Amino acid sequence: MSTDIALTEDTTGPTTDWYGPDAATFGDRLAAARDAAGMSQGDLARRLGVKLKTLQSWENDMAEPRANRLSMTAGLLGVSMVWLITGEGEGLPAPDDSASVGPDINAILLDIRAVKIQLQAGSEKLSRLEKRLRAMLATQ
Repeated sequence: MSTDIALTEDTTGPTTDWYGPDAATFGDRLAAARDAAGMSQGDLARRLGVKLKTLQSWENDMAEPRANRLSMTAGLLGVSMVWLITGEGEGLPAPDDSASVGPDINAILLDIRAVKIQLQAGSEKLSRLEKRLRAMLATQ
């Protein structure tokens, strides 16, 4: 299975930008930053003044926070808003646990992430097409 995730060779072997847009989603970065800050989902939800279900939907990429909550979240987790959104800028270092799994498992994990990103992009495109179709039907 081919993926669009860019791997680069360095002196230690293949690496990837674990939190970049090709390897992680907003929800992945949010969950990783929350874990790194030592907070449970409930803790972060309480501190942000949102329901636990809301935070879970953010981490599962089913919804995204508004700008004011995004700003609060970044501040509480010690990462930049840009990093949460794109994976670029001030954020977390790459996780060390990739070295603890074999290359076959790592390749499967990369494929899973790639499929997840492709599905999300397809879902977003489908939503845009549906919106355009509804608008066209409303004018007839």
